[in-house]
Amino acid sequence: MALMASKINLLSCFASTNPKNPPAFLISKFHKTAASSLHANTAKRSLSTFVYSPVSSLLKQFDHKASIENLQKINIKKVKNILVSHRDDPFESLEMINALQGLGIDLHYQYEIDQTLHMIYKQGTQFCGRDLREIALCFRLLRQEGHYIQESIFENILDKKGKFKDDPKNDVKSLIELYEASQLGIEGEETLDGLKEFTFNRLNELCSGRESHQEREIMSSLVQPCHKNLRRLRSKRFISMIKIAGLEDKEWLQSLLRLAEIDSIMLKSLIQEELSQTFIWWRELGLEKELKKARNQPLKWYTWSMEILQDPTLTDQRLDLTKPISLVYIIDDIFDVYGELEELIIFTQVVERWDHKGLERLPRYMKVCFEALDMITMEISMKIWKSHGWNPTDSLRKSWASLCKAFLVEAKWFNSGYLPNTEEYMKNGVVSSGVHLVMLHVYFLLGEELTREKVQLIESNPSIVSSAATILRLWDDLGSAKDENQDGIDGSYVECYLNEHKGSTIDEARTHVIKKISKAWKCLNRECLNPRQFSKSFSKACLNIARTVPLMYSYDDDQQLPKSLM
Repeated sequence: MALMASKINLLSCFASTNPKNPPAFLISKFHKTAASSLHANTAKRSLSTFVYSPVSSLLKQFDHKASIENLQKINIKKVKNILVSHRDDPFESLEMINALQGLGIDLHYQYEIDQTLHMIYKQGTQFCGRDLREIALCFRLLRQEGHYIQESIFENILDKKGKFKDDPKNDVKSLIELYEASQLGIEGEETLDGLKEFTFNRLNELCSGRESHQEREIMSSLVQPCHKNLRRLRSKRFISMIKIAGLEDKEWLQSLLRLAEIDSIMLKSLIQEELSQTFIWWRELGLEKELKKARNQPLKWYTWSMEILQDPTLTDQRLDLTKPISLVYIIDDIFDVYGELEELIIFTQVVERWDHKGLERLPRYMKVCFEALDMITMEISMKIWKSHGWNPTDSLRKSWASLCKAFLVEAKWFNSGYLPNTEEYMKNGVVSSGVHLVMLHVYFLLGEELTREKVQLIESNPSIVSSAATILRLWDDLGSAKDENQDGIDGSYVECYLNEHKGSTIDEARTHVIKKISKAWKCLNRECLNPRQFSKSFSKACLNIARTVPLMYSYDDDQQLPKSLM
């Protein structure tokens, strides 16, 4: 329903916010679109074909989605049998798990992967590798799945001075894997810090004088290490890394590549369907007509949801998450571009009270925006209540109030010309990033561990969320994004740092920001290790939002997201 009515719907004022009671009503839904038939012969192949027999020719005979899904099931079972048959060889199992994750098809085998890695973790360091690459691979895969394997695993390959006993010299695949492993470090791990510095410098040196393909792959690892990269971008890179990693002769590789291609075709079809529903919802919501200067980017908003919640079965959750994400951007534009300070104060009070009082003193676009906010919050609350028996209305409303108060603080700073110190700026900036609000919605939409204690913890903006928010805020402030044709201006951490540290250069400030981002990643890494405070799926969602940040704040000259995403 379009938000064009002249009167504000007051029914939601009386909705229950008790976690044990259902919300009062449901207002709107995404319009369902018919599942489109998938014509595989017109789909682009996303995988290279020089190392395996492509399935695209086989797929041409299938005209229906059900047929392709059946082909997918056959290949999933085939790969599962291969994975189980190699269980007694821990090193081969590690290679297969790495390939499954690299190709983005590991979701089909999470149980088998968990079992294998748990077995290796229980066996201790005796199964952690026979050479530099195997040790580093074992360490990375175990930590990625939450196993707290200690950095002492590397002591056998280093002398007392922290130098390699056997210098890897020009061993590119070992150096890359060691660098990748170092990305999972936490605070206080000096050995991993040393490994990161050494491998980074050595790989940079090796880039000169190398053939173009290998140089490109080295730089790709340095700029976008696997742990901090998105699943779909990792899969494209993994294909090109097969030769460097020495995997082209593995008998099981063709089966994995075949399944990855089928998955890629099906994922593109799923994304198209979900995007279609997103655009229909956004168009019928009507906000773009009321706020013509605000960002109109449903593709971008859906992309956030798609990358945060990557499980293909979570369609409803992705579509629901896109809604509050869109409003974070719209309300941010209201505070940055549209609103006068007095109006913003009243708008914030309305959101805090959530009772519509004061709306009569606000311009129409603010009224319509709050109506949309109220409608979406009640819709999501009702769905969560029906699915999980918990009413999150009060929690969601409080998170919107916190976000608006953080936006208002920044508006007051700008209006008065006040420049805060870095600590004050970051305390507010972590909230105004919108990450806590988004991850609060993710927590409820996943519906796992819904207890009063956990809800209170997630409401407090715990470290696993605030560290991801820190990464987003600082990435944004590095100036990687050209801010999408907005006229509004807000401050940045770099500006605050330069004001606080007189005589410092911009390069010094940016170096300081990069170190803070690295520290935030270490904090996020620690929060994802066992024993964790939250479920594995929620922890991975927090990792995913941090991984998405560099992509979403990197635009081409036409203000478009990188084409490698789509």
